Amino acid sequence: MALISSKGFYGLSAMYELSLIKTDKPTQIKDISKRASIPQNYLEQLLVVLKRAGLITSVRGAHGGYFLARSANDIMIKDIFIALEGDLSVVDMDIQNPVLKMFYDKSNKKLKEIFNIPLSKLDEYEEILRGQINYII
Repeated sequence: MALISSKGFYGLSAMYELSLIKTDKPTQIKDISKRASIPQNYLEQLLVVLKRAGLITSVRGAHGGYFLARSANDIMIKDIFIALEGDLSVVDMDIQNPVLKMFYDKSNKKLKEIFNIPLSKLDEYEEILRGQINYII
């Protein structure tokens, strides 16, 4: 059972790709789709939600595309998931048993803490990966 759906997975992938762009030009949807391996039609739907949540902005026209609305340091991964998934929780139901309610409340809090890191933190994983590749070679 996955806690994050394909919506969250693809949304984070798209946001990560946008965070890697270091130009002042907007990135076209076809380029994001290709880099993140996301079907373009599905990506369009996700970008609408991310824009509505204030995480990205867009520029219309032939040379239009998408930008992060803020620095990758200021966008939390949990905010991306919450925008796309609705909330981050282990269980989404009314729990009557007080012991289980306490357990799930604590689990939900920890889950939000895990993803309460900036999008820019993913760069550290890339650095680790590069280090492993350089070590192997």
